[in-house]
Amino acid sequence: MPRRNNIVANTDWLTVGLYVLMLFLGWFNIYAALYSDEHQSIFDITQQYGKQLMWIGAAAVLALTIMLLEVNFYVFFSYIIYGVLILLLLLVPFIGKEINGARSWFQLGPILFQPSEFTKFATALALARFMSTHGFKLQNTRSLLTVAAIVLGPVILILLQNDTGSALVYFSFVLVLYREGLSGVVLFFGTLVAILFVLALILSNFTLALIMIGVALLVFLIFNPKFKQFINVVISYVLSVGFFILLSFVITTEFELAQFILAGAILGSLIVLYTSIRKKIPNYTKIAVVFIGSILFTISVDYGFENFLEPHHRVRINELLGIESNPQGAGYHVNQSKIAIGSGGIWGKGYLNGTQTKFDFVPEQSTDFIFCTVGEEWGFAGTLTVILLFMVLFIRLIFLAERQRSTFSRIYGYSVAVILFFHFMVNIGMTIGMMPVIGIPLPFFSYGGSSLWSFTILLFIFIRLDASRLEKLSG
Repeated sequence: MPRRNNIVANTDWLTVGLYVLMLFLGWFNIYAALYSDEHQSIFDITQQYGKQLMWIGAAAVLALTIMLLEVNFYVFFSYIIYGVLILLLLLVPFIGKEINGARSWFQLGPILFQPSEFTKFATALALARFMSTHGFKLQNTRSLLTVAAIVLGPVILILLQNDTGSALVYFSFVLVLYREGLSGVVLFFGTLVAILFVLALILSNFTLALIMIGVALLVFLIFNPKFKQFINVVISYVLSVGFFILLSFVITTEFELAQFILAGAILGSLIVLYTSIRKKIPNYTKIAVVFIGSILFTISVDYGFENFLEPHHRVRINELLGIESNPQGAGYHVNQSKIAIGSGGIWGKGYLNGTQTKFDFVPEQSTDFIFCTVGEEWGFAGTLTVILLFMVLFIRLIFLAERQRSTFSRIYGYSVAVILFFHFMVNIGMTIGMMPVIGIPLPFFSYGGSSLWSFTILLFIFIRLDASRLEKLSG
């Protein structure tokens, strides 16, 4: 068989080897996390580690099936797969099973199936299919809206299932869009939103108002250093803010002084906006619009934080930002996880010798907090090894994506890389207290059939596409 059509010869065995290695490292650590003298056999199917071996066996069958299917199957059926998964997301709130406050599971006998896990690869396929169509231009408004609909459709449905963690994963597709030509302005505004969100939570409204006005004036000065124009801007803000401060003393209302100052800042920005449009000062126009949007966003943060996030998510974010501290309450998971990882030292306590793990001090230690088992028993050396394995995988996936001849395969490859990276970053981040606890598994390590199978399908579809990179795809 010519190498061009030889799937075995063209398969990237380095990626497959990394997958298998991490799969079994995960299995061994699940066994260590749940080990007891009463159930010493790692093959005991009454325990999670025994079941995980069964999930691994099923994953191997899935991987083999994916590799045997004709490569154009994934292009042709991409929209159909996406539609089926969207339908399942629509059905799960009505007939699904509720676990840990989220109704996001189907129960098929002894097997629990979570559609939101599988929608990730389905969204990646649909996105790759649409963006690889002839004539697609990301700068086109209609195309961009369609892309947004493909990505945000699952997000909305998953949020309705009360599963915020899974929904957040889909925002990683922004990095794929950036690779395909999305303006860096989008990333800038995304970063700005994140910074404003944090500042709105940790600072008082009064302090935040003064900081925002100060930053705005500095930006105005930097982008247009003409003294006369800058003085006009300062006067506009001073008069507007002064007017609203005086108004706060005149009328009786429940609003704080800071809110009057922000209202004055908005009025000042509107005056600057009007003046800049009339006198054709483009930099001032853009800055004024961004500043008005920033103020409105910060005003809405408190409302959104209190009304759209679940209580346990609010508490965890407050814990992360240092707004409140409760090591025995909401912060218990992270506190115990950091103790377990720190206690491992350089080389760890040894396999099956983790005391924090063995005495169940760390909740969810076989699923979301599996990384702390690695840290306690294998120490810094073990955690560094796991991190390096993931880094090698990510670099390899990006290399494979870049060598694809078809746009479909490249976009799908980058989607695989960013989804896995998001899981890796957030999961490890939350175990060491740098991210809020939102219930995201560590790929190939955490216990669970749905997550393991979904990651396997996600990865092996790309391995199959790469194995046929010399062929012309058709849909």
